[in-house]
Amino acid sequence: MQQQAPSDLTLIEHTLDTYASVPGSLIAILQETQDAYGYLPMDAMELISQRTGVALPTIVGVATFYAQFRLEPVGKHLIMLCQGTACHVNGSELISSAITSELGIEDGQTTADGLFSLKHVACLGCCSLSPVMMIDGQTYGSLTPDKAKKVLRTIAEQDKEGGE
Repeated sequence: MQQQAPSDLTLIEHTLDTYASVPGSLIAILQETQDAYGYLPMDAMELISQRTGVALPTIVGVATFYAQFRLEPVGKHLIMLCQGTACHVNGSELISSAITSELGIEDGQTTADGLFSLKHVACLGCCSLSPVMMIDGQTYGSLTPDKAKKVLRTIAEQDKEGGE
């Protein structure tokens, strides 16, 4: 894990005030913490440990066990690329290669400019559209390598035009 700047821990004070003393609430605390930061910063997990009495290695273990949690910041646009059976059979590896070629990142990585992150997922439930990826809640199906690259270029261009 790369070193992160200190987090504004006040963002999770309300969550900890609400749940720290409630047995069995660790996952809820981690979910709300990730909602606040977009990932689980180590200093936030340390504070959670202090406030709940749950050992830090246990918290990190839970955070790494469940796929919903991230220990690194993600890009502005999270690309979820389906690796389910239908997508695999219909060329998801070619789509993954096209994304890697276009953005210079692999599964689990974020572009240097922080614009895109790539995450391979087990299934998006859109088998009839395979191969498929989802970005910002929008589903892109029946992908070809060229189509996938065009989607990424369009999103990047929209970001430039929007001045974001």
